[in-house]
Amino acid sequence: MPDIGSVWSELGGDPAFLARVSTVVRPGALPARLPVRELARACVGACALAAAELGAHRAGRVEVPRVTVDDGAVATAFTGERHLLVDGRAPQTFAPLSRFWRTADGWVRTHANYRHHRARLLHALDVPEDPAAVESALRDRPALEVEEAVYGAGGLAVALRTPAEWAAHDQAAALATRPLVERVRLDTSRARALPPLDGTPLLPAAGLRVLDLTRVLAGPVATRTLALLGADVLRLDAPHLPELADQHADTGFGKRSATLDLAAGRDRLEELLAAADVVVTGYRPGALDRFGLSPEALAERRPGLVVAQVSAWGAYGPWGGRRGFDSLVQVATGIAAVEGSAERPGALPAQALDHGTGYLLAAAVLRALTEQAYGDAEGGGRLVRLALARTAAWLQDGSPLPEDGAGADGAEVGTVPYDGPARWLAETDSPVGRLRYARPAVSFADGPHDWARPPGPWGADAARW
Repeated sequence: MPDIGSVWSELGGDPAFLARVSTVVRPGALPARLPVRELARACVGACALAAAELGAHRAGRVEVPRVTVDDGAVATAFTGERHLLVDGRAPQTFAPLSRFWRTADGWVRTHANYRHHRARLLHALDVPEDPAAVESALRDRPALEVEEAVYGAGGLAVALRTPAEWAAHDQAAALATRPLVERVRLDTSRARALPPLDGTPLLPAAGLRVLDLTRVLAGPVATRTLALLGADVLRLDAPHLPELADQHADTGFGKRSATLDLAAGRDRLEELLAAADVVVTGYRPGALDRFGLSPEALAERRPGLVVAQVSAWGAYGPWGGRRGFDSLVQVATGIAAVEGSAERPGALPAQALDHGTGYLLAAAVLRALTEQAYGDAEGGGRLVRLALARTAAWLQDGSPLPEDGAGADGAEVGTVPYDGPARWLAETDSPVGRLRYARPAVSFADGPHDWARPPGPWGADAARW
């Protein structure tokens, strides 16, 4: 069963700090057969506690600020892309070809939100861009055959599996040998000096430079959270791979956005890396290594750097190099089977693997910074690494659901009805229009309540600190 105590232990946190966490339990938020609300609460709570801990150190405080985790705020943030309005318009979260399809022996789910993924899917199936043509092409083919054919063409399609079928898969076996949060020391450089903080709001990541090389959705959630906490976050994208505008508006709060060809702009990339404190990557494992962005290469050129990586399937096992998204991981790992019915697969009430893993990644970065500057073994670059499929295994660990209102780890708990997301939504003007958006779920005493800046247009900023 996901809980803040178990994830805080994975992050290497002091268990005594768990007493600083209070939870507002709201039955009815994120309803599901699996313990989605508990996972979401644990991920946000651990992130907030990691932020409060680092902030206390930097501000010279004796006590870690109190953390409040409200199920309502968490549920709203985990479904933030559904609440987003841009000038009153609701964005489309999934493209027409991103959905479940019947096959000869079951189901597959495809992901075709991006133009290049859509083109590869259609090429693999040898059909035009027409849902009826895709449906016809898939109807008489086995699901696993479709999965391999589309993957071989560089597209994204995953066959529906039950939890037992996934447990028998070699990738599940590889994941089972790994912790939820991988934490590795990369070098033995001297401890960084983090300048002290003064005043409120308390911004634990103030003055830190974060190079954001992520896309959809876990990585951007992590870097958006670090931006909330005061970091200077610069997101870099390839000029030929534009981000979906509404998706960028949802995850771009607090950040700057620039484009850079990593091959042609190698000198500029090196300048950015030389001054970065944290590098976050969200591409499939190994995809950026040719640009000198493997953890080992980064640590050699920039000792003391914190490198954070997130992927769909993990950086190991037979699927270690595969692309993936939350919706596909749910299908492969048995979640869609559990949440569905005999007639049709289902889905979690939120892209909880993405959001949860994003908050965990931000928490791991914050704890790495704390360990570097204030830990027993000071200094040294750090690698922190998470995978959506490993988070999925945590969600499905088989433990029984607790009774609502039952405290964990000695935390003070209150229980109140959930009456919808309205109180956790806000509006602001921005360069991309009037936005309605989900307010931050990460909350602690004297901490920030909102981002310092709204999102701007994709790629509109210069690629410099």
